[in-house]
Amino acid sequence: MQTQAFKVKLSTVIIFFVCIVVLVSLMITDLLISSTVSENIRKHQEEKARLVSRSVATSHIIIEALEDDQKSMEIQEYTKSIQAATDMMFITVMDMNGIRRSHPNPEQIGKHFVGGDEKEALKGKEYVSSSKGTLGESLRAFTPIYNETGDQIGVAAVGIALESVEAALGKSHRSILTVTILGLLVGIIGAVLLARYIKRILFGLEPFAIAKIFVERNTMLQSVHEGIIAVDNEQTITLVNRSARQIFKKAGLSKDPVGMKIHEFLPSTKLDQVLEKGKPVLDEEQMINGVSILVNRVPLIVNGEVVGAISTFRDKTDVNQLAEQLTGVKTYAEALRAQSHEFMNRLHVILGMVQMKCYDELSDYIRVLVGHHNQELGNITQQIKDPALAGFLMGKLSYAREEQVEFNIDVPTVIPEPVNPKMTHELITILGNLIDNSIEAMVNSTDKTLDVTLYFSDKLLTLEVSDSGPGIPDEIQRNVLEKGYSTKGENRGFGLYLVSKSIENVGGEINIDSKALLGTEIHITIPYEVKGGNHD
Repeated sequence: MQTQAFKVKLSTVIIFFVCIVVLVSLMITDLLISSTVSENIRKHQEEKARLVSRSVATSHIIIEALEDDQKSMEIQEYTKSIQAATDMMFITVMDMNGIRRSHPNPEQIGKHFVGGDEKEALKGKEYVSSSKGTLGESLRAFTPIYNETGDQIGVAAVGIALESVEAALGKSHRSILTVTILGLLVGIIGAVLLARYIKRILFGLEPFAIAKIFVERNTMLQSVHEGIIAVDNEQTITLVNRSARQIFKKAGLSKDPVGMKIHEFLPSTKLDQVLEKGKPVLDEEQMINGVSILVNRVPLIVNGEVVGAISTFRDKTDVNQLAEQLTGVKTYAEALRAQSHEFMNRLHVILGMVQMKCYDELSDYIRVLVGHHNQELGNITQQIKDPALAGFLMGKLSYAREEQVEFNIDVPTVIPEPVNPKMTHELITILGNLIDNSIEAMVNSTDKTLDVTLYFSDKLLTLEVSDSGPGIPDEIQRNVLEKGYSTKGENRGFGLYLVSKSIENVGGEINIDSKALLGTEIHITIPYEVKGGNHD
């Protein structure tokens, strides 16, 4: 029974002492610092309005809707939900002409903003002012809205009724009229006791620091795109953020997991192993009812003891989309750079011939260039119907010439467009890495020849890449497809690994034939479904 008597809840202690402090000390507080309290309340209201206006101004929904008239209705819906959640008098979004795109009264949408204090905001200035509008006098926060290119496209205005501000001040004053000096002393004693108690059980942190950390933690956990789930040392789920719940919902797990045992909710998890061994497990793929996620798991260690574990994860679809974007940007940038460099070299040759007045030779040179260019373009564009793949190969032709490599592309059959657009991404990943590896391998070779053949028949696409490089020694051929394996130093060895993963994703096969000093030949076959049926 004695043990139970000392287990007083922190909330009970806080309520008890804070009530005493508030009841006996507010009058002295009002007499001594009433002006400060009033100023703080007003500043708090201003900051509240400013934070809400900034949140609205940086919302992707607002930015996209301002730039796309077809989405203009989303502005009213979004601001209406934010207004309800934050208890604002109004949240108005206006365009650069001062025309309202949202308003608590829908009839005011499309009309000019009223008050006259919005002009500086339309010039890119953020500020707080007081003015009278259609809803009455209010404290207003203005924040300019910028698009992704940094151009201002509108203004977010958030208002708090001045009556509510004055009511808050009056309520503060009326609530502290009966305070005495003795009450202040008792409040101080209570505050000291409370501070000591909190510091003793919360690692020496002050209350304001605890509140700040708590708010930051919750905001961070709920705002990150990665899903987060935490368990204690009893394998009980203690925390699940918003992104994790969305992924679980996508996998058909709709119930609230907090309080459940981790194995009851996720039988395939490995958090129990992290708890037992106290070591992290990073970058693993896990399936949850058909949904593929990339997972990191780390132990939570306090004073050298494992007190729990946390897992962060992300839908692999998002990661694949990001990889596709990065691969495409890199490919187009390399192609443009190589073509620009090659074009400048040819212009220098032409300029030299003009200055030397070698007009006959110049005519022959241009004729050869045009014929060679048309032959390359004709072979690729006529046979390869996927424009992205064709453009990629033409860019690699320029890059190879820049590296002084004889690059031959043979396409004896028409290669139709694939049914699934993701096939193009996988082909670019496969060919891009193989071509780059071959060109890099032939840096010190006397004969630099690279041959690529694409052949389509019987719903199978065959890729052959051969080079005249030094070849791959027999002792390392079995390891070249492993992640991170390379003989070229650190942070290498991902090219052939990505090739093998892409081939695995499309259900293909790869065969590597390489001999020292005789070059390397890589043969790949891939099931290839095309648009419009069989194009054999």
